[in-house]
Amino acid sequence: MQDRPTYDELLAAVERFLSQEIVPNTEGVRRFHARVAANVLGIVRRELEREEEQLAAEWAGLDGLLEPAKPPEGRAALREALGARTAELCERIRAGEADAGPFREAVISQVRRTIRDKLLVSNPRWLGE
Repeated sequence: MQDRPTYDELLAAVERFLSQEIVPNTEGVRRFHARVAANVLGIVRRELEREEEQLAAEWAGLDGLLEPAKPPEGRAALREALGARTAELCERIRAGEADAGPFREAVISQVRRTIRDKLLVSNPRWLGE
């Protein structure tokens, strides 16, 4: 592991270079691709910064809706387990369990939190932040 520059500093430098040097000095398809590349770097930076916290929050939220479970070790295993737990929640929703009552409100709250977390990574401007 390197001390400096950090992954965030490296990604930010390339993102700035694309946004400030390449995008303004190119046209057409190259400009579009440079803008897309800069946006991708921003998404990667935000995901790396927030991923651990957001995965833990999503797991905890699902614990409140499903049978509580211990999260697996490692990000890949956690992501896979979250997918399976989300699929379980979807089945319960399809079965009508979230049509009314407190469970419905809890599901709506969880979905809103999860979507907000995803927007904080993909495009925080949509949230006005």
